[in-house]
Amino acid sequence: MSVPSAVGRTARLLRAHKVVSGSIAVFAAAIIAVSLATSSSAAAPPAPAAPGFTVAALGAPGNVSLSQYRDKPVIVNFWASWCVVCQTETPLLASWYKQEQGQIPLVGLDENDTTAKALAFAHAKGVTYTLGFDPLMNAAGAYDLSALPQTYFLNARHHIVEHVLGVMTKADLAEGVSLMKAAQTPSEKVIEPS
Repeated sequence: MSVPSAVGRTARLLRAHKVVSGSIAVFAAAIIAVSLATSSSAAAPPAPAAPGFTVAALGAPGNVSLSQYRDKPVIVNFWASWCVVCQTETPLLASWYKQEQGQIPLVGLDENDTTAKALAFAHAKGVTYTLGFDPLMNAAGAYDLSALPQTYFLNARHHIVEHVLGVMTKADLAEGVSLMKAAQTPSEKVIEPS
């Protein structure tokens, strides 16, 4: 075999090796990309379960309990009459609840307050949704609250699908309700008002 033909053959083998190596590298990168894409969506942690609570009903006999809303999505709002930003948030929630005609349960839990002040506040803000009274902050402790207001959107299995820390906006409310509905199975759909 002559030197020029050996050099040509070696050059052809190197080109073929580069093509094969490049193809293998592209194929391996594609497998890694698909693996990462599917594992990140599949590995999303499940929504955490909301802590249960039972507190006295505010201004009414009996108790308010998360278990009363079994198999129903529910919004849990922690508030107080002394909470400055609750002055803005509570009327928004009251208006939304009336507009929705109570189709989605909303529970307001008054924290670290007096009955008289909490009732006066709720009446002044037009609240018609269910209110619980938690003066010793037992429910707030279960949710590890450090500030008010805070709102939790729970799906029908009472898993937290959204949490708003601070004053709620209309956009926050719409997003939370949307996430509650999206987290339901077809048999758990929220009935829309007609």
